[in-house]
Amino acid sequence: MTQAELLYALSAAGANIVGALAVTSRARWSVKALDTFISVAAGFLISVSLVELFPESLAHVGARGAVVVLFSYLLVHFTQHTIGRHFHFGEETHEVSELVSMSALIGLLMHTFVDGVAVASGFQVSRSLGFLVFVAVLLHKFPEGFAISSLFLAAGAPRSRALLAAVALGLTTLLGVVLTDSVPLLREYGLPVSTGVTLYVGASNLVPEFQAKRGWRLPLSFALGCALFFLARAVGRG
Repeated sequence: MTQAELLYALSAAGANIVGALAVTSRARWSVKALDTFISVAAGFLISVSLVELFPESLAHVGARGAVVVLFSYLLVHFTQHTIGRHFHFGEETHEVSELVSMSALIGLLMHTFVDGVAVASGFQVSRSLGFLVFVAVLLHKFPEGFAISSLFLAAGAPRSRALLAAVALGLTTLLGVVLTDSVPLLREYGLPVSTGVTLYVGASNLVPEFQAKRGWRLPLSFALGCALFFLARAVGRG
């Protein structure tokens, strides 16, 4: 693991904690701001998945890469509908059970592990792709930490435990980075797996959070996220 991978992984993990602190510190947070942030993140994640990660997956492992991408997408879909059914990328305002909060955490731990795999796999291809994947991961880490901590609070957990849930997500991200460099299977298939999961997070997790809300602000924010991808892509290659 290079110093750049470690630094980016630590930054992404820290974003989980910052998101949790926004809830556990009882800071006043605008719902509109969170919706805008989520829509920007969705545009960026879908763009990096389709424009960079998918073609690189095919180049890396051939035609079977597309099958792995689809399998990974389906795997996340099934796990979120069985393990973390109640989880969504927003503030939880209704009372939930402890079982619901723990099941959501287990489902997210699987996802954040792949976040780490994605960062490491991107750097295996090139520094510029690693940078783009890092930005994609970073953008959804804040709402992820925000959501899991608010879910724990809604289940009656103390603020310290809600914060620890976000810390666990960050640590699992670091674990994904470390293991990708040492586990041959992850080193070979980490990129297409990351593609399927990243596409799912953008299209199936984040987009539904704002899709039904009216007005031009969120569609424009989504387009802005796509534009930011191309800007980051140009910067990374510069």
